Amino acid sequence: MTFAPRNRWLVLTAVILAFLPVVVDMTILHIAVPSLTVALGASGTEILWIIDIYPLIMAGLLVPMGTLGDRVGHRRLMLIGLSIFGLASISAAFSPTAMMLILSRVLLAVGSSMIIPSVLALIRQTFEDPKERALALGVWSTVASAGAAIGPLTGGFLLEHFWWGSVFLINVPIMLVVLPVVFLLIPNRPVAALGSWKIGHALLLIAGLIATVYAVKTGFKAGPSVFVFGVLALGLALIAWFARLQIVAAEPLLDLSLFRKPAISVGMLMAFVASGSLAGFELLLAQELQYVYGRTPLQAGLFMMPLVVASAIAGPIAGKLAGRFGLRWLGTVGLAAASLALFGISQSNIGGDDVAIACLMALLGFALGVGLLASSAAIMGAAPVEKAGAAGSLEATGYELGAGLGITFFGVLLSAIYRNNFGLGLTGEAAVAAHSIGEAMVVAQKIGGAEGEAIAQTARIAFASAHASVLMVTAALIATLAVVVFVALRNEGTEAGAAVAEH
Repeated sequence: MTFAPRNRWLVLTAVILAFLPVVVDMTILHIAVPSLTVALGASGTEILWIIDIYPLIMAGLLVPMGTLGDRVGHRRLMLIGLSIFGLASISAAFSPTAMMLILSRVLLAVGSSMIIPSVLALIRQTFEDPKERALALGVWSTVASAGAAIGPLTGGFLLEHFWWGSVFLINVPIMLVVLPVVFLLIPNRPVAALGSWKIGHALLLIAGLIATVYAVKTGFKAGPSVFVFGVLALGLALIAWFARLQIVAAEPLLDLSLFRKPAISVGMLMAFVASGSLAGFELLLAQELQYVYGRTPLQAGLFMMPLVVASAIAGPIAGKLAGRFGLRWLGTVGLAAASLALFGISQSNIGGDDVAIACLMALLGFALGVGLLASSAAIMGAAPVEKAGAAGSLEATGYELGAGLGITFFGVLLSAIYRNNFGLGLTGEAAVAAHSIGEAMVVAQKIGGAEGEAIAQTARIAFASAHASVLMVTAALIATLAVVVFVALRNEGTEAGAAVAEH
């Protein structure tokens, strides 16, 4: 079916409406962590799983779901994804336990992984004119940035007036509007079932990632053991098996041969670090603002606006800078600025230096946004034209993996330093307070009185000190990466900036 010219913008409206709740859901939960920790009595490890199970599942499913859409039709896949997303939102909102919420987040990730590739594919199919397609993709990119930016603010507003489940339940009325709009406005298209659907490869990657992350989290919390090392070995073996299958397959799920190009390898490393740092910092900042400094969820969301807004507007500005100065300088300076910003925040009083912190967070958000743009341009600019789709899939997977593993890195490192700062001496039920600040607040609330307040105050001091240490470690790692980028991209000229406009 061919779209009448007047209808294609309605199609764009429909797919953007479908995409908006998905992208908002990626960041809205960060603000809700303190509220749901107390409500569900969740441990620090469970909180990390609640947050990063979503990007880890997405990382494994985005590519095969895109292929499935080519086989069964992207309209059909989007409708299924929206239905799953809506039902999973209800399940998440009313989860009575942390484990139920984790499983609901898995379903949310499955639904999202069906929706996102379908959005891009439908835009590509609908807009045949390159200029109109570029405009449509620009609208999509703006919505993606704006959705991620308003996530914390939306979460803060909802938690100011409702319970923690409202950050999920808000998706339901949206789905009730979006589903009929998509059904009515997006027509069926004939599909050609070409190629094989390698869902087994995706499940292998997901199993390897989850086993590896589980071993790391468990090892840091409970200490090394034969069981932990066994799970870690299993996870790494599954990931190695997945990589081996991609290398020998005629039609791999992810074309790992692209890593032979230094620009792509460095670009993926930048994508990992930039997306991981942004996600990890935002999550821990939301907790510090509420647990340590007593900000309400809405106040915390407003406080984080400089970070997310600066990150959202970085892309268009960095695109122009890339064409003028080249990706080598753009990536190097962006990462160096992010490192300086993190170090500055680690040395500042988050509870008192509001203006200075706002400026540093704006610098951090903009610098990491520049890093993401530079990574994208490096990957797409170095990929052969005939492998542009494979490079795009690799890039999208890298962003989700970076977010999931970044949250794990920030969370595990902070947890280890927090326990060391908290000190020993508590016994019985109170000893749980040394595991995480969320558990400390639950214990303090249960014990009450002077003893409860003493535990809470000790936890606040330990968490603030641990967060500062994590930021310093991350700043050092990003500074090191800036040097790596400067050396590895020494042959990349300003002409590579053209890749930005095309991508």
